[in-house]
Amino acid sequence: MSAVGITIHSSMLPHDDPEAALAFYRDTLGFEVRNDVGYRGMRWITVGPADQPDTSIVLYPPAATPGITDDERRTIAEMMAKGSYASINLAAADLDGTFAKLEASGAEVVQEPIEQPYGVRDCAVRDPAGNLIRINELR
Repeated sequence: MSAVGITIHSSMLPHDDPEAALAFYRDTLGFEVRNDVGYRGMRWITVGPADQPDTSIVLYPPAATPGITDDERRTIAEMMAKGSYASINLAAADLDGTFAKLEASGAEVVQEPIEQPYGVRDCAVRDPAGNLIRINELR
């Protein structure tokens, strides 16, 4: 635990198709499904790496966010479609193998593995909802 007692428990990423999200995060990335909750025709799906049980990604339906207007829902849907609404950085020991698996799955490739000028080697893809997924190579 950190010095102030705060750890990262979960991150939120929107989805617009729960089955496509499961196929990507469970089947392609290999994350375990920790929770899958339905309510009023919507689903919240919690996934994460099996060896990191205390850190998760919650895939949520953005239309369910309390207090947003119909105009805001449309804006969110437009931003998701463009791939400019949400992102997350992940890490992999075998970046090239991970990228090959993502590419073979049909994931939208944004950037092939490359050495970045700021000192990391990474790649980028979009998940089925358009979220930007950057994957750094663990060194």
